[in-house]
Amino acid sequence: MKTFALRLTLILLVISAALFSLSTPLPAQQPALSAPTSSLTSLATKARSVNNGPLSHVAFGGGISPLGINMQAAVNLNRYMNFRGVGNVFNYTVNNISTNGLNLNGKLNFATAGASLDFYPFPNHGFRLSPGGLFYNQNTVNANVSVSGGTSFSLNGVKYYASSSNPITGTGSLGLNSSNPAFSMTAGWGNMIPRRGGHWSFPFEIGAAFVGSPNLNMALTSGQACDAQGQNCVDVATDPNLQANLQAQIQKYRTDVSPFRYYPIVNFGAAYSFRIR
Repeated sequence: MKTFALRLTLILLVISAALFSLSTPLPAQQPALSAPTSSLTSLATKARSVNNGPLSHVAFGGGISPLGINMQAAVNLNRYMNFRGVGNVFNYTVNNISTNGLNLNGKLNFATAGASLDFYPFPNHGFRLSPGGLFYNQNTVNANVSVSGGTSFSLNGVKYYASSSNPITGTGSLGLNSSNPAFSMTAGWGNMIPRRGGHWSFPFEIGAAFVGSPNLNMALTSGQACDAQGQNCVDVATDPNLQANLQAQIQKYRTDVSPFRYYPIVNFGAAYSFRIR
């Protein structure tokens, strides 16, 4: 009888200990079970904060491209699309450029503004396609043309010499804006309004703006052109043969710059986004 009571007591102690251990969570197990739940909750909260409706986030950024230094602004339209506006400006002076004996001193004056629709087929990744347009385009190059006295220059393969006493001067211009507005198309990587959360992004894009055939013109306005001995000089502004050769040379220059009707866009920059509602 005593042996039976002892066994029953041991069984009850074992059962009580087992029940106690099941009802009390182990300290090492609690963080392991709660951590995934906390992470999932955090991710869900972040997803809601990023994708909580159209026009909920804006971004501002800047970068550099062949169009100049730019400033950009973007707003989200939905999970797959942003609307982005951009403005570019660039001024640069170039001196002592020589072509066919003609010396050019000019200035690049670039100023454009446009917009694009950034489409992200895989919104959690950075790849995008961006059709758009340049609605303001004042990209021009203006130059002064000169030929020092006694030096040679050629027009349409005909060689002339500038008069030592009356050297040659003129003007030239190049416009990269014959189509205004101009359609643009780029592809790139990076979302100014990251769908995975966060504020900073570093977008990159490559493509072209279809600005139309470049407008190139040049005029020799004063001075005289002579033969190799400095004789038989003619006025460069009025002589019909020299003017005909000048127009033929201008046509060759226009052919040389014709590829720039597709103006390249290679842009890299940084942007910061934040929630507005």
